[in-house]
Amino acid sequence: MTLKNSRPTRRKAVSSTGLLLCLLLLGSLASAHQQKTAVTRILFNPNTNNIEVMHRFFVHDAEHAATVIFGARQTLLESAESRQLFSSYVMNRFSIEVSDSAGNSQELQLDYVGEEMDGQFLWVYQEIAQQDDISQMTVVNLALRDVWPDQANLVNIERDGKTVSLQFEGNAEVLTADLSQ
Repeated sequence: MTLKNSRPTRRKAVSSTGLLLCLLLLGSLASAHQQKTAVTRILFNPNTNNIEVMHRFFVHDAEHAATVIFGARQTLLESAESRQLFSSYVMNRFSIEVSDSAGNSQELQLDYVGEEMDGQFLWVYQEIAQQDDISQMTVVNLALRDVWPDQANLVNIERDGKTVSLQFEGNAEVLTADLSQ
């Protein structure tokens, strides 16, 4: 008799444990979307002799923001037009100004290369031919920060085997990296 009575209790325990694990997993997935982070990689590529800019966004965040920005639902996974529209938005909120060792500065006119979906990420690509004598790089990265004040954008600048990072959060709108070292 105790065996019959213990089986429903075990089933309830296993069922309750499974439900608890599912809820924990869903909670962690939901909070991952709430982190609101994007990463941009600026690479001085010696193979192409270009400065390559690669912006990476979570698709879920990008779709949500694009819907808010453009006032209509955007489906980045299914629509090349939506991806291009979002890419245009990113390029209008990102800029680079470089300074040389003499203190002369110029804004780089980055060319749009394209965009692609990669799993849970949307990538937006830009590039320009490398400039001589860059000692400082000033970056503006406002992408998604006009939608969410708590959005954090990390920019990694990779040159000659070294990486300099700029963290856009809080009130930071314009940051400068010293590349002379």
